[in-house]
Amino acid sequence: MKKTVIASLFLTSLSATSAMAADNNWEAEAADAWIDGKAEATLLFNGELNNFDINTDVRDGTVILTGEVDRSVDKKLAEELVLGIDGVKEVDNELTVVKMTEKHNDDRMEQASGEFTDMKIATVINSRYLFDTDIDSTGIDVEVEQGNVILTGHVESEAERKLAVQIAENANDVAEVENHLEITDNMERYSDS
Repeated sequence: MKKTVIASLFLTSLSATSAMAADNNWEAEAADAWIDGKAEATLLFNGELNNFDINTDVRDGTVILTGEVDRSVDKKLAEELVLGIDGVKEVDNELTVVKMTEKHNDDRMEQASGEFTDMKIATVINSRYLFDTDIDSTGIDVEVEQGNVILTGHVESEAERKLAVQIAENANDVAEVENHLEITDNMERYSDS
């Protein structure tokens, strides 16, 4: 009788341990899937990258980028964009540069670096708008020139306009934000379409 009780307790604790491990494994897989979806969306919404040539895979919070890009700046941009996603521990950038168009002139290098920074700023701001439930990002256009952000388009309230400006100002490498957002209620926005 005593052996049966001990065996029963052992089996119960073993079952509970394996169930907990399965739950932890499921949570880790769900977190990786969430990161993978965000990485794909972030790369997709960047107009400078051909997302169809970039593959993402996530393992324990590490994003692995594979595929091909045209320029080294595209490879760096993809890595920087993915590094900015919540939950990403690191990026293993295995992207291959197919058409090497490195700039050997200092002026061109500076221009390429500035363009990279501007692209990164625009993508970060657009991504933050996209994932913020208090902002309707479909009416906001973001342009960046030499670190200066220009916001144009329509929002539904003064609070939404202030939030859009604050998000833009909080992005890294932003020098200044020009706010040209107009407040328009939903009825006016959809009647103009």
